[in-house]
Amino acid sequence: MTTVILAEKPSQAKAYAAAFRNTKAKDGYIEVNDDQFFPSPAYITYGFGHLTQLVEPSHYKQEWKQWKLTTLPILPDQYKFEVPKDKRKQFSIVKNLLKQASEIIVATDPDREGENIARSIIQLAGQSRKPTKRLWINSLEVEAIKQGFQHLQDGKSYLSLYEEAQTRQIGDWLVGMNGSRLYSLLLQKKGIRESFSIGRVQTPTLFMIYQRKKEIDEFTPVPFYELLADVKVQEGQFQAKYPKQFKNKEDLHQIIKNHQLEKENDAIIEKLQKTKKKMGSPKLHSLSTLQTKANKVWGISPSQVLKMMQSLYEKKLLSYPRTDTQHITPSEFSYLKENLTSYQQLANQSFEPTYLHARKKFVDSSKVQEHYAIIPTKKIPTKAVIDRLSDREKKIYFEVVHTTLAMFHDDYHFEETKVDVNIHDLIFKATGKVDIKRGWKELFGKEKASKQDKQTPKLPVIHQGENCTASLKTKEDMTKPPKPYTEGQLITMMKTAGKMIEDEVAQETLKETEGIGTEATRANIIETLKNQNYISVTKNSVTITPKGIILCQAVDETLLASPEMTAKWEQFLKKIGQGDGQQKTLLKSIEKFLYHLISQAPKDIDSRPLDTAIQQAQIKEELALCPSCKKGSIIDKGKVYGCSQYKEGCQFVIPKRFLGKSISATNAKKLLAGKKTSLIKGMKGKSKKPFNAYLKLKDGKLEFEFAQKRKRSSASS
Repeated sequence: MTTVILAEKPSQAKAYAAAFRNTKAKDGYIEVNDDQFFPSPAYITYGFGHLTQLVEPSHYKQEWKQWKLTTLPILPDQYKFEVPKDKRKQFSIVKNLLKQASEIIVATDPDREGENIARSIIQLAGQSRKPTKRLWINSLEVEAIKQGFQHLQDGKSYLSLYEEAQTRQIGDWLVGMNGSRLYSLLLQKKGIRESFSIGRVQTPTLFMIYQRKKEIDEFTPVPFYELLADVKVQEGQFQAKYPKQFKNKEDLHQIIKNHQLEKENDAIIEKLQKTKKKMGSPKLHSLSTLQTKANKVWGISPSQVLKMMQSLYEKKLLSYPRTDTQHITPSEFSYLKENLTSYQQLANQSFEPTYLHARKKFVDSSKVQEHYAIIPTKKIPTKAVIDRLSDREKKIYFEVVHTTLAMFHDDYHFEETKVDVNIHDLIFKATGKVDIKRGWKELFGKEKASKQDKQTPKLPVIHQGENCTASLKTKEDMTKPPKPYTEGQLITMMKTAGKMIEDEVAQETLKETEGIGTEATRANIIETLKNQNYISVTKNSVTITPKGIILCQAVDETLLASPEMTAKWEQFLKKIGQGDGQQKTLLKSIEKFLYHLISQAPKDIDSRPLDTAIQQAQIKEELALCPSCKKGSIIDKGKVYGCSQYKEGCQFVIPKRFLGKSISATNAKKLLAGKKTSLIKGMKGKSKKPFNAYLKLKDGKLEFEFAQKRKRSSASS
């Protein structure tokens, strides 16, 4: 009996091998001879993520190779898959091993995409009839791996997840292939020399950013007036405010006149209410809450958070990253409780635990489906291991450790004071807060204070009925426009389908019915929008580009712009994964949508005032005349600065990133003008040693020019 274990990537295969005895690394796989688990030799092989992909439209029909409106829609009768050239060697190794297998263990990531990766490989290798088992674990620790292999599941039980993921893959391909060609061709007729990428999730996400820009642009500041009082009591002073705002000075002055208010007034503390309150610790992290927190506190992008989470997972320090739940099961709670002292020592946080029993806010098996919340593993890293982590990895790791420790810590206790100050029968109000016991908040140090905390300062000692004096002052202000989204807020927006909601309870309610994308894909969607030159991010502020504006104006009032539509698709995909829906039903719905889009889009675009946006985009994006073909313009194409005559055959490009460093639009203009760039520091060549140099363009290729009259060498060397 030959067992083949199919992992998702080499690092995962290596982690599995570490749990077995007598392993030997081979070319593209690992041989295992461990009779505790396998009666005969077993083989761990792997993909590089996906080893297969949907074929290009031209594979089905030659007429689909050219981008023409007359050939739309592209709807193959049957969807075919292929292996990309750069992965064919590994696929061949995997295929040969699968042919020899009498049993296949699917050991890719425990989610729908992991199932798709494995089953697509097995299907294309022609081995889909062989019996399969499923390894389903959320940790790469040796103990978890061993337990997982001792309790393998029936592979058939997970086939519906494969169907769900494949449906998503085909649906996205259909929307992308048809939508991208449709809008690119229609907009090119309007004079824009660009290709436009359309996506089931990326387009409604972009449209949310566009809507925020419109809100900002269309916002008209309105003046308002407030009445404040600096109140002096026996033991200090504080500021109180009349709770209503005034739209004009006349109303403000009228109330001052009615109550005979002067600059200095006698007053009395009419009401003093002190309430002792407590606040429980925050929920455990899902990927999206961790991405949002890291972006807000440290400005780390969601894609970087996912990358660091994956690294910490592979280092066996944190549990599986791509989780959408904030709950754990009693099993995880048990090991966290057992290791509590070790986690406290690791985080240098000594406290007497208050909650050593499982509470439903954190421990609820009914809320855990494929994965549990992000928590530390049983592996307690040494100081040497922690020291080897990057600064950002440490931030992410200890954020998870502290959030987990908070579950055991005492509540945050504080006293809230509400004061009513009577000034000539006009009631002014003030609120203050005094910490009684910091509790779990001790774990998070001096994080940036929330807006609510800033508005509730400490008050001096005040007594009800106390006489005081109040210095009156008026304040004129203007209403403020909404701010652009941060990347972290975009994650929340996608999760709540366009509703900027930070309240945990409201998020939980919406999560079951709405949301676009998944925990695993949202960060990648934001990166796609950047790469397509639809958005730019400066100082964590997301701005839509002229190209993004054009696309949003073109898709306005269509279902492509609607997060609700995509959320409904995601809902149906989940039904397929649960065995309650069929692939063909959703694909038929998508096909119907595409027919409608293709017939309606030309009319919509003809009726839209796109000329101004197109002119602005062209002015901003044209860097220079193409030095190669002398016909086209060099424009920002996302990952590169390329020629607008690309479809006519001009291949000239300048990369946006070169040897690990960015080439700005300013430096690109210098290169195109025959000048050298400013000094670029920290480039890394084959030796991986950083160096500084200027860049110049010669015969279409980048060359170095070093300071201190060093010899010029080819950038390709």
